Amino acid sequence: MSFSSQDNPDNVPVARALRRSLSRWRLIAFVALAVALLAFSARLVSEFKTPNYIALVKINGVITTSPERMAVLEDLAKNDRVKAVLVRINSPGGTTAGGEELYEALSKLRAQKPVVAVISELGASAAYMAAIATDRIFARRLSLVGSIGVLIQHIDAGGLLKTIGIDLQKVASGPLKAEPEINKPLTGQVRVSFQALVDDSFNWFVDIVAKRRGLTRPKTLALADGRIMNGRMALSAGLIDQIGGDAEAIKWLETQKVAPDLPLLGVYPPAQGDWTRFLRLLGQDARNMLGLGLLPANGSMLDGLVSFWQSG
Repeated sequence: MSFSSQDNPDNVPVARALRRSLSRWRLIAFVALAVALLAFSARLVSEFKTPNYIALVKINGVITTSPERMAVLEDLAKNDRVKAVLVRINSPGGTTAGGEELYEALSKLRAQKPVVAVISELGASAAYMAAIATDRIFARRLSLVGSIGVLIQHIDAGGLLKTIGIDLQKVASGPLKAEPEINKPLTGQVRVSFQALVDDSFNWFVDIVAKRRGLTRPKTLALADGRIMNGRMALSAGLIDQIGGDAEAIKWLETQKVAPDLPLLGVYPPAQGDWTRFLRLLGQDARNMLGLGLLPANGSMLDGLVSFWQSG
Protein backbone atom coordinates (compact mmCIF):
# COMPACT_ATOMS: atom_id res chain seq x y z
CA MET A 1 0.00 0.00 0.00
CA SER A 2 1.35 3.43 -0.86
CA PHE A 3 0.54 6.85 0.68
CA SER A 4 0.32 10.12 -1.18
CA SER A 5 1.56 13.41 0.25
CA GLN A 6 -2.01 14.19 1.12
CA ASP A 7 -2.09 11.21 3.51
CA ASN A 8 0.92 12.54 5.51
CA PRO A 9 -0.31 14.70 8.46
CA ASP A 10 2.87 16.78 8.19
CA ASN A 11 1.71 18.04 4.82
CA VAL A 12 -1.64 19.29 6.13
CA PRO A 13 -1.43 23.14 6.46
CA VAL A 14 -3.54 23.27 9.62
CA ALA A 15 -1.35 20.68 11.33
CA ARG A 16 1.81 22.55 10.37
CA ALA A 17 0.32 25.82 11.71
CA LEU A 18 -0.65 24.17 15.00
CA ARG A 19 2.86 22.74 15.44
CA ARG A 20 4.44 26.12 14.76
CA SER A 21 2.06 27.80 17.22
CA LEU A 22 2.78 25.18 19.90
CA SER A 23 6.52 25.60 19.43
CA ARG A 24 6.19 29.36 19.67
CA TRP A 25 4.21 29.18 22.93
CA ARG A 26 6.73 26.72 24.37
CA LEU A 27 9.51 29.18 23.57
CA ILE A 28 7.58 32.07 25.16
CA ALA A 29 6.91 30.02 28.29
CA PHE A 30 10.57 29.04 28.53
CA VAL A 31 11.72 32.65 28.16
CA ALA A 32 9.18 33.83 30.77
CA LEU A 33 10.34 31.15 33.21
CA ALA A 34 13.97 32.10 32.61
CA VAL A 35 13.23 35.80 33.23
CA ALA A 36 11.34 34.96 36.42
CA LEU A 37 14.20 32.81 37.70
CA LEU A 38 16.73 35.53 36.89
CA ALA A 39 14.63 38.15 38.68
CA PHE A 40 14.23 35.89 41.73
CA SER A 41 17.97 35.18 41.76
CA ALA A 42 18.76 38.88 41.48
CA ARG A 43 16.45 39.60 44.40
CA LEU A 44 18.14 36.95 46.52
CA VAL A 45 21.57 38.30 45.62
CA SER A 46 20.44 41.86 46.38
CA GLU A 47 19.07 40.84 49.77
CA PHE A 48 22.26 38.93 50.51
CA LYS A 49 24.41 41.96 49.64
CA THR A 50 22.26 44.35 51.71
CA PRO A 51 21.30 42.40 54.81
CA ASN A 52 20.32 45.52 56.77
CA TYR A 53 18.18 48.43 55.61
CA ILE A 54 15.79 51.22 56.56
CA ALA A 55 12.23 50.35 55.60
CA LEU A 56 10.12 52.99 53.85
CA VAL A 57 6.37 52.98 54.54
CA LYS A 58 4.27 55.42 52.49
CA ILE A 59 0.94 56.65 53.84
CA ASN A 60 -0.76 58.35 50.90
CA GLY A 61 -4.32 59.48 50.30
CA VAL A 62 -7.31 58.71 52.48
CA ILE A 63 -6.61 56.47 55.48
CA THR A 64 -8.91 53.56 56.24
CA THR A 65 -8.31 50.30 58.09
CA SER A 66 -6.05 47.92 56.18
CA PRO A 67 -5.19 44.31 57.13
CA GLU A 68 -2.48 44.32 54.46
CA ARG A 69 -0.78 47.38 55.97
CA MET A 70 -1.07 45.92 59.47
CA ALA A 71 0.61 42.70 58.34
CA VAL A 72 3.51 44.65 56.81
CA LEU A 73 4.06 46.69 59.99
CA GLU A 74 3.94 43.57 62.15
CA ASP A 75 6.52 41.87 59.91
CA LEU A 76 8.80 44.91 60.12
CA ALA A 77 8.81 44.68 63.91
CA LYS A 78 10.03 41.08 63.72
CA ASN A 79 12.51 41.53 60.86
CA ASP A 80 16.05 41.84 62.27
CA ARG A 81 17.36 43.19 58.95
CA VAL A 82 15.13 46.26 59.34
CA LYS A 83 17.12 48.63 61.53
CA ALA A 84 14.70 51.55 61.36
CA VAL A 85 11.47 52.64 59.66
CA LEU A 86 10.77 55.90 57.83
CA VAL A 87 7.06 56.71 57.46
CA ARG A 88 6.50 59.15 54.59
CA ILE A 89 3.08 60.82 54.94
CA ASN A 90 1.00 62.69 52.37
CA SER A 91 -2.61 62.40 53.50
CA PRO A 92 -5.59 64.56 54.52
CA GLY A 93 -6.62 61.95 57.08
CA GLY A 94 -9.50 59.51 56.86
CA THR A 95 -11.64 57.44 59.17
CA THR A 96 -10.99 57.65 62.89
CA ALA A 97 -10.78 53.85 63.05
CA GLY A 98 -8.15 53.83 60.30
CA GLY A 99 -6.12 56.50 62.10
CA GLU A 100 -6.38 54.65 65.41
CA GLU A 101 -5.31 51.36 63.80
CA LEU A 102 -2.28 53.02 62.25
CA TYR A 103 -1.40 54.83 65.48
CA GLU A 104 -1.48 51.59 67.48
CA ALA A 105 0.53 49.65 64.89
CA LEU A 106 3.25 52.31 64.65
CA SER A 107 3.38 52.55 68.45
CA LYS A 108 4.07 48.82 68.67
CA LEU A 109 6.68 49.11 65.93
CA ARG A 110 8.33 52.05 67.73
CA ALA A 111 8.84 49.85 70.78
CA GLN A 112 11.04 47.53 68.69
CA LYS A 113 13.13 49.93 66.57
CA PRO A 114 13.46 53.64 65.69
CA VAL A 115 10.54 55.01 63.66
CA VAL A 116 10.51 58.49 62.12
CA ALA A 117 7.76 60.35 60.24
CA VAL A 118 8.26 62.72 57.32
CA ILE A 119 5.26 64.83 56.32
CA SER A 120 5.58 65.92 52.71
CA GLU A 121 2.70 68.03 51.38
CA LEU A 122 0.05 67.15 53.95
CA GLY A 123 -0.28 65.36 57.26
CA ALA A 124 -3.65 66.25 58.75
CA SER A 125 -6.25 64.77 61.08
CA ALA A 126 -5.96 60.95 61.09
CA ALA A 127 -2.65 61.27 59.22
CA TYR A 128 -1.29 63.47 62.00
CA MET A 129 -2.65 60.90 64.46
CA ALA A 130 -0.37 58.38 62.75
CA ALA A 131 2.62 60.73 62.75
CA ILE A 132 2.59 61.26 66.52
CA ALA A 133 3.05 57.52 67.03
CA THR A 134 6.63 57.79 65.72
CA ASP A 135 9.77 58.85 67.59
CA ARG A 136 10.26 62.09 65.68
CA ILE A 137 8.26 64.13 63.15
CA PHE A 138 9.81 66.05 60.26
CA ALA A 139 7.97 68.36 57.88
CA ARG A 140 8.81 70.95 55.24
CA ARG A 141 8.45 74.61 56.17
CA LEU A 142 5.36 74.83 53.96
CA SER A 143 3.94 71.38 54.56
CA LEU A 144 0.39 71.40 55.95
CA VAL A 145 0.08 69.88 59.43
CA GLY A 146 -2.55 69.53 62.13
CA SER A 147 -6.33 69.75 61.79
CA ILE A 148 -6.70 67.90 65.10
CA GLY A 149 -10.35 67.00 65.43
CA VAL A 150 -13.21 64.65 64.64
CA LEU A 151 -16.44 65.10 62.74
CA ILE A 152 -19.48 63.29 61.47
CA GLN A 153 -21.50 64.71 58.60
CA HIS A 154 -25.16 64.50 57.70
CA ILE A 155 -26.98 65.66 54.56
CA ASP A 156 -30.53 66.90 55.06
CA ALA A 157 -32.19 66.24 51.72
CA GLY A 158 -35.74 66.64 53.04
CA GLY A 159 -36.53 69.65 50.86
CA LEU A 160 -35.30 67.90 47.72
CA LEU A 161 -37.19 64.69 48.46
CA LYS A 162 -40.38 66.63 49.14
CA THR A 163 -40.00 68.49 45.85
CA ILE A 164 -39.68 65.29 43.84
CA GLY A 165 -42.43 63.56 45.80
CA ILE A 166 -40.51 60.98 47.82
CA ASP A 167 -41.63 60.21 51.38
CA LEU A 168 -39.32 58.04 53.46
CA GLN A 169 -40.86 55.95 56.23
CA LYS A 170 -39.42 53.36 58.61
CA VAL A 171 -40.19 51.02 61.47
CA ALA A 172 -37.32 50.93 64.00
CA SER A 173 -36.57 49.14 67.26
CA GLY A 174 -35.59 52.36 69.02
CA PRO A 175 -35.69 56.15 68.65
CA LEU A 176 -32.02 56.34 67.56
CA LYS A 177 -32.04 53.35 65.23
CA ALA A 178 -31.17 54.27 61.61
CA GLU A 179 -30.67 57.89 62.60
CA PRO A 180 -30.08 60.47 61.30
CA GLU A 181 -32.61 60.20 58.51
CA ILE A 182 -31.70 61.76 55.19
CA ASN A 183 -35.03 63.59 55.00
CA LYS A 184 -34.69 65.31 58.39
CA PRO A 185 -32.30 67.82 59.97
CA LEU A 186 -29.90 66.71 62.69
CA THR A 187 -31.70 67.90 65.82
CA GLY A 188 -32.85 66.89 69.28
CA GLN A 189 -31.81 63.56 70.79
CA VAL A 190 -30.13 62.48 67.56
CA ARG A 191 -27.80 65.49 67.57
CA VAL A 192 -27.06 64.99 71.28
CA SER A 193 -26.07 61.35 70.72
CA PHE A 194 -23.84 62.25 67.77
CA GLN A 195 -22.21 65.08 69.71
CA ALA A 196 -21.41 62.64 72.53
CA LEU A 197 -19.79 60.30 70.00
CA VAL A 198 -17.70 63.10 68.50
CA ASP A 199 -16.70 64.50 71.92
CA ASP A 200 -15.54 61.16 73.28
CA SER A 201 -13.48 60.41 70.17
CA PHE A 202 -12.08 63.94 70.16
CA ASN A 203 -11.01 63.68 73.81
CA TRP A 204 -9.07 60.50 73.05
CA PHE A 205 -7.35 62.24 70.13
CA VAL A 206 -6.45 65.25 72.30
CA ASP A 207 -5.10 62.98 75.05
CA ILE A 208 -2.71 61.10 72.75
CA VAL A 209 -1.49 64.34 71.15
CA ALA A 210 -0.79 65.83 74.58
CA LYS A 211 0.99 62.67 75.71
CA ARG A 212 3.08 62.09 72.60
CA ARG A 213 3.99 65.75 72.04
CA GLY A 214 4.64 66.58 75.69
CA LEU A 215 2.02 69.31 75.77
CA THR A 216 -0.39 70.28 78.51
CA ARG A 217 -4.03 69.46 77.84
CA PRO A 218 -5.08 73.16 77.81
CA LYS A 219 -2.39 73.94 75.22
CA THR A 220 -3.38 70.93 73.16
CA LEU A 221 -7.04 71.95 73.27
CA ALA A 222 -6.09 75.41 72.04
CA LEU A 223 -4.45 73.77 69.00
CA ALA A 224 -7.25 71.25 68.50
CA ASP A 225 -9.90 73.53 67.04
CA GLY A 226 -9.47 71.95 63.62
CA ARG A 227 -6.98 74.52 62.35
CA ILE A 228 -4.38 73.62 59.73
CA MET A 229 -0.89 75.15 59.89
CA ASN A 230 2.34 75.04 57.94
CA GLY A 231 5.52 73.35 59.09
CA ARG A 232 7.02 76.52 60.56
CA MET A 233 3.90 77.15 62.62
CA ALA A 234 3.66 73.49 63.66
CA LEU A 235 7.28 73.53 64.84
CA SER A 236 6.64 76.63 66.94
CA ALA A 237 3.49 75.05 68.40
CA GLY A 238 5.28 71.81 69.26
CA LEU A 239 3.36 69.61 66.84
CA ILE A 240 6.50 68.55 64.95
CA ASP A 241 10.15 68.21 65.94
CA GLN A 242 12.20 69.45 63.02
CA ILE A 243 12.08 71.01 59.57
CA GLY A 244 13.29 68.64 56.88
CA GLY A 245 12.64 65.64 54.67
CA ASP A 246 14.01 62.14 54.16
CA ALA A 247 17.66 63.19 54.30
CA GLU A 248 17.28 64.99 57.61
CA ALA A 249 15.22 62.11 59.03
CA ILE A 250 17.89 59.57 58.08
CA LYS A 251 20.60 61.75 59.64
CA TRP A 252 18.58 61.78 62.85
CA LEU A 253 18.21 58.00 62.74
CA GLU A 254 22.00 57.74 62.62
CA THR A 255 22.10 59.54 65.97
CA GLN A 256 19.91 56.72 67.30
CA LYS A 257 22.61 54.11 66.68
CA VAL A 258 21.35 53.26 63.20
CA ALA A 259 24.35 52.49 60.97
CA PRO A 260 25.09 55.16 58.34
CA ASP A 261 24.60 54.58 54.61
CA LEU A 262 21.92 51.92 55.01
CA PRO A 263 19.71 51.65 51.90
CA LEU A 264 16.14 52.96 52.08
CA LEU A 265 13.87 50.23 50.71
CA GLY A 266 10.17 50.68 50.06
CA VAL A 267 8.04 47.99 51.68
CA TYR A 268 4.55 49.53 51.63
CA PRO A 269 2.57 49.89 49.51
CA PRO A 270 3.90 46.86 47.59
CA ALA A 271 5.51 47.43 44.21
CA GLN A 272 3.14 47.24 41.23
CA GLY A 273 3.68 46.17 37.65
CA ASP A 274 3.27 48.60 34.75
CA TRP A 275 -0.16 47.22 33.80
CA THR A 276 -1.52 47.44 37.35
CA ARG A 277 -0.14 50.97 37.68
CA PHE A 278 -1.81 51.98 34.40
CA LEU A 279 -5.19 50.65 35.55
CA ARG A 280 -4.91 52.46 38.88
CA LEU A 281 -4.03 55.74 37.15
CA LEU A 282 -6.93 55.26 34.76
CA GLY A 283 -9.26 54.71 37.70
CA GLN A 284 -7.89 57.76 39.51
CA ASP A 285 -8.46 59.94 36.46
CA ALA A 286 -12.07 58.74 36.28
CA ARG A 287 -12.62 59.50 39.99
CA ASN A 288 -11.08 62.98 39.55
CA MET A 289 -13.45 63.71 36.67
CA LEU A 290 -16.35 62.84 38.97
CA GLY A 291 -14.97 64.95 41.80
CA LEU A 292 -14.17 61.88 43.90
CA GLY A 293 -10.39 62.18 43.89
CA LEU A 294 -10.04 62.14 47.68
CA LEU A 295 -12.11 59.02 48.18
CA PRO A 296 -10.41 55.65 48.81
CA ALA A 297 -9.23 53.86 45.68
CA ASN A 298 -11.79 51.09 46.20
CA GLY A 299 -14.52 53.66 45.63
CA SER A 300 -16.05 53.34 49.07
CA MET A 301 -17.37 56.42 50.83
CA LEU A 302 -15.96 57.67 54.12
CA ASP A 303 -18.99 56.67 56.12
CA GLY A 304 -19.30 57.38 59.82
CA LEU A 305 -16.84 59.10 62.14
CA VAL A 306 -13.88 60.70 60.36
CA SER A 307 -10.80 62.74 61.10
CA PHE A 308 -10.25 64.43 57.77
CA TRP A 309 -9.18 67.77 56.32
CA GLN A 310 -10.16 69.09 52.91
CA SER A 311 -9.77 72.59 51.54
CA GLY A 312 -12.54 74.19 49.57
